[in-house]
Amino acid sequence: MSGPGVVRDGTARERRHVAHAASSGTVTATARTATEVEFVKLSPTQNMTVLVTSRHGSGDYRAIAAQLLPAGHVHAEQVGFVEAPVSAGAHGRLHMAGDEFCGNASMALAALQAAGRGLVAGRRTQVVLEVSGAAELVTCRVERLADGYDCELTAPRPSGVVPYPVPGTPAGGAALVRYPDAAHLVVECDLPDAALPDLVLRDRAEELAVRLGAAEDVSVAGVMLYDPSRGELAPLVYVPALDSLVWERSCGSGTASVGAYLAARQGGEVRASVRQPGGVMRVRASQGPRGLTELTISGQVRVIAEGRAYVHV
Repeated sequence: MSGPGVVRDGTARERRHVAHAASSGTVTATARTATEVEFVKLSPTQNMTVLVTSRHGSGDYRAIAAQLLPAGHVHAEQVGFVEAPVSAGAHGRLHMAGDEFCGNASMALAALQAAGRGLVAGRRTQVVLEVSGAAELVTCRVERLADGYDCELTAPRPSGVVPYPVPGTPAGGAALVRYPDAAHLVVECDLPDAALPDLVLRDRAEELAVRLGAAEDVSVAGVMLYDPSRGELAPLVYVPALDSLVWERSCGSGTASVGAYLAARQGGEVRASVRQPGGVMRVRASQGPRGLTELTISGQVRVIAEGRAYVHV
């Protein structure tokens, strides 16, 4: 990885590189003038996530994240901070840099917790988390695979799924999935095989996401371009607090919103595999007379790297 971040990937060559830098005084000099951040980088269905494991003031979260995110530094699509839980039944707490809820980052922390328990291949465990943007505890079932973890997360249920007119979209082909502190606009459309929209569609979606974030006054606004014929999703996520607008490789919360949208439209239970640029995620949703009664998402998580980075706050 380039930039001022120093990353250990576990290889002998990387350890020698860090040792040489330390002996020459490079790392020591950098550390004297910067804040040291300990982190783990994970890949939940390629939605690259950095979890900061060292303790920092919450007032510095956004400044730290803004420096870790770019390609010139540690590079990720999102940053979360691991905190001590408050609830007696929780094993950990995740606070996202933009105060939002994030399904993939929640699964990433659950996988990290499972790794800390020494979970071996073929065995399962359950992790209960407090997560920013979620009013209730979030439960994740984790199974150790040969090269990662398979996670199934009980996602927060939306407060409503309402029709939302989008120019150029047939009636009933778009709906706003509302949460207490988030809003996802699911729009049915035709996507190419790579699950990436064309430039015109991308521009329209980006304008919609920014407008939606301002109109709904939420921590996160998403536009989920969904092709029902192919089962493909192109997720766009806007976090106003970070001024971050990203076409993500995958989106757990967006996958949940697609499931909620489909269940509300069909009026029953939905099980779907949703193919995204980073891979396939699964969703299960059940719609009852009074709304959603079940909403879970599943995906695979890999631990990519861990180490320390240097930021200026």
